[in-house]
Amino acid sequence: MKRALPWLAAAVVVALLASGLWRGLKTQQQRQQALAQAEQAKAQAVYQLAASDAITVAPQTLVLSLPISGTVQAVHTAIIKARIAGELQQLQLREGDPVQAGQVVARVDSTESQARLAQAQQQADAARAQQDIQQRQYDNNRALANQGFISATALESSQSQLQAAQANYLAARSAADVLRKNLSDTVLRSPIQGQVARKWVSNGEKVGPDANVLEIVDLRELELQAQMPAADSLQLRLGQTAQLQVDGSGQTVSAQVVRINPQADASSRSVTVYLRIAPPAAPAGAAAPALRQGLYLQGQLATGELQTLAVPLAAVRTDKPEPYVQLLSPNGGSGERSDTLRVQHQPVVLGARSQRDGKTWVAVTQGLQAGQRILGGQVGQLRAATPVRLAPAPDAAPKHAPKSAAPPPSALPAS
Repeated sequence: MKRALPWLAAAVVVALLASGLWRGLKTQQQRQQALAQAEQAKAQAVYQLAASDAITVAPQTLVLSLPISGTVQAVHTAIIKARIAGELQQLQLREGDPVQAGQVVARVDSTESQARLAQAQQQADAARAQQDIQQRQYDNNRALANQGFISATALESSQSQLQAAQANYLAARSAADVLRKNLSDTVLRSPIQGQVARKWVSNGEKVGPDANVLEIVDLRELELQAQMPAADSLQLRLGQTAQLQVDGSGQTVSAQVVRINPQADASSRSVTVYLRIAPPAAPAGAAAPALRQGLYLQGQLATGELQTLAVPLAAVRTDKPEPYVQLLSPNGGSGERSDTLRVQHQPVVLGARSQRDGKTWVAVTQGLQAGQRILGGQVGQLRAATPVRLAPAPDAAPKHAPKSAAPPPSALPAS
């Protein structure tokens, strides 16, 4: 009896292990069957989508454009410089102050210039007096020569002295005119109307000839100076329009190509284009954007139009080697409702892009036909052959539609 006890205990242990193993295998089989049933139910589930989630493919007019950016420049600018050396005086203007054409903006100390002009004027007066003396002497000698009291040689000598006196007087008067011009150069005037954009010096500073004093800009006429790549420059034409924006601003300004540089930059091969900026218009209740010289603008330059099939760029998916759209095709199977559609991953060949109504549209050159329906970008990725059903449009919905327990989601991406 004692010898049978170990064998009996071993048999019990083996039986317990076999029972546990059998229960584990049974649980695993049940779990696999549950997962398979869930996958089958998921594959057979119909996704309910809103009518706005579908897009009907149709010909669109795309406005072809090029990206453009550059800095704002005033058409009329002027840098006021000192013409003569001296101490700067009466400069009261600061950056932003308005200036009228011909307005005196500053003066250079004119004490030395006035003294030199006075000296030159006195020398000119002395030369004129000497000319008058020689003129009277010549008139007397000519009368005496006519009466035979002096020789012709003496008369010619008197005439030469008169001519020398006249030349001295003209030279002295010219020297006085030069110094008078120097005196007028001590007064600095603005050649244009505008505003002070930059101030280089202050009152009391010593300035030399051609020293910068003020920069004046006229903001009434502005233009954009942009650099275009060599390939894009081939599409530039006079009269083309662009819509531009200041960084961080939602307001747009219009501009038109008025000049194209006939020569490309030697280092970058880019071409400079100038666009005249139209006076910005402000929306109702908003202030017009205040453009300033030196601001950076960017936008799109319209180069033409293209009539082609187009879809929103957001509807094109790129998670495969080739871009594709989620095409809605009729089901055609038996046992399902007639309004059930199947998702098909349709490869497409894309073309030009365009901005319209705040969206980016892209031309489809191959893969789609007019009238077909695709899913928009707001719908997540669905597996191929996934059944979907579109809710009726709000206009076509019945007035007294029964309320459902839970509204269908607008988009249910497959896991």
